[in-house]
Amino acid sequence: MKKFLGAALLAALTLVSLSMRPALAADGDANPSRLDQVIKSGKLRVCMTGDYKPFTFYRPDQTFEGMDVELATLLAKSLGVEAQFVKTTWSNLMNDFIAQCDIAMGGVSITLERQKKAAFSAPTMVDGKAPVVRCADKDKFRNFDLIDQPGTRAIVNPGGTNERFARAHYKRATLTLHPDNVTIFQQIVDGKADVMVTDASETMWQSKLHPELCPVNPQQPLQFAEKAYMLPRGDVAFKEYVDAWLHLAKATGEYQQVFDKWLK
Repeated sequence: MKKFLGAALLAALTLVSLSMRPALAADGDANPSRLDQVIKSGKLRVCMTGDYKPFTFYRPDQTFEGMDVELATLLAKSLGVEAQFVKTTWSNLMNDFIAQCDIAMGGVSITLERQKKAAFSAPTMVDGKAPVVRCADKDKFRNFDLIDQPGTRAIVNPGGTNERFARAHYKRATLTLHPDNVTIFQQIVDGKADVMVTDASETMWQSKLHPELCPVNPQQPLQFAEKAYMLPRGDVAFKEYVDAWLHLAKATGEYQQVFDKWLK
């Protein structure tokens, strides 16, 4: 009797398993990976803000340039498709990414808030927040405690990790929002603001563009951060492809060539 019941149960489980296979296959067909969609469409849609040199800059001729622009083009080439760039802002990055893009690039930092709605590739680089000030004020503002004092005019661009850091850490300085991350550094050069805290990589880049500006301890960031590429949540196949491409690009030196061109 026990043998009969065991055989009957095994047969029933087998029938259930077989009956589920078409449904599982149908679900898989209904939700293909973004990897398949990109290859089929012939386009990799890349969201970026265009206001974050050296990673991305939107030129007056309505084209993009920068480190992540070149890397996005290389990623698209590896897929056999064309990179199609979609301009967004830091405030609208997540919404635009979900609605219009396959990947977001251009100096995007990994945050838990973003992780709630999206996934990330393996980190592309380690970074962190650092102040940038006029070189004439570097001794005066040699650490954050000296910066965060009454009378200090701090400035920040809205909508991203810079604003979140500023609102969480400034207690005594006066904070002003400036909507354009491209021209914000000129505000410090012109004496309209004293300091901006942004990613250490950006402070070093801006000091090259504006010799009047000096980073403050960029090798010892005020906050740990990593940059990565933002990807659709839950799409394992697409993430695995992007991670594999990134790993090979670093192993072959292709990534380093682009990095050295823009950040050294």
